[in-house]
Amino acid sequence: MLLEVKNLVVHYGAIEALHGVSFHVDQGEIVTLIGSNGAGKTSTLMSLARLPRPEAPTVSGGDILYNGESILATEPHELVQRKMLSLVPEGRHIFGNLTVAENLRLATYARKEETGEIQETMEMVYSLFPRLKERRKQRSESLSGGEQQMLAVGRALMTGSSFIMLDEPSMGLAPVLMYDMFRALRKINKTQHTTILVVEQNAKIALDFASRGYVLETGEIIAEGSSEELRNDERVKKAYLGG
Repeated sequence: MLLEVKNLVVHYGAIEALHGVSFHVDQGEIVTLIGSNGAGKTSTLMSLARLPRPEAPTVSGGDILYNGESILATEPHELVQRKMLSLVPEGRHIFGNLTVAENLRLATYARKEETGEIQETMEMVYSLFPRLKERRKQRSESLSGGEQQMLAVGRALMTGSSFIMLDEPSMGLAPVLMYDMFRALRKINKTQHTTILVVEQNAKIALDFASRGYVLETGEIIAEGSSEELRNDERVKKAYLGG
């Protein structure tokens, strides 16, 4: 078990956003958290990434284990330096005044490898997202929404992390770009053995992409299982799949 979340309780001030959430992700898996707006999906990822207040909530109960080790006292930069976890945040948060290549290089600040190894990672990113290579000298603010999302994913890969978390990667993307994005993520999983946890409001594409999933509602896990099991769950079909 690579990641284990145990009875996680988090607060924004006096407001409790997660009420004892538990789930796990195994090495090399693709797992999804689905749920509506306000369910606690982003709060979960922020807590896992150990982001500071006030952006992220305060963990007031439970534990987060990575390879059996609690990471509650671990700083966000340490997670990146140790190549444990990397977050692709909702809204991308790229540096618009920097070029594509500069955004990618910036993500390698904590890596200690030789320049050649970092260049290999960059070539891997460019092979996954050829548009980024074509636009590598462009300022990132000039990219389309889909291209910016590709850059956000590429930046996470440049950290060398073995576990990538994505918050609403399909948001604002045209269907063609959305499916291109998920195909690239699946390729990363298969070729790089990267573990992926994806938070999605689009339950259909999330369950097509992941092998397992959890359904989060108002800060609690209400259903879990294989993607097939969740697709056939009447609650999930009614609430998220239009059935």
